[in-house]
Amino acid sequence: MVLILPTFFYAWDGYDFENSSHVEIVKENLVHLGWDIEMYGYGTGEYKDVEVQSIRGSRSVAEVEVYDYKNR
Repeated sequence: MVLILPTFFYAWDGYDFENSSHVEIVKENLVHLGWDIEMYGYGTGEYKDVEVQSIRGSRSVAEVEVYDYKNR
């Protein structure tokens, strides 16, 4: 799953291209490579834990690739 997120907000809002839905990374999460984070999927209406696989980006936008344990 790849998410595109603006990096200047307290909670990161973005888009899940695999599931064609908006997502939000909960603001209490620190996004670091290899860490588990909690995110909310607006398409499913559920929170889920995912592992950060990669982070690429600039000061204003980041691409975060995560592994979803539940929906492999």
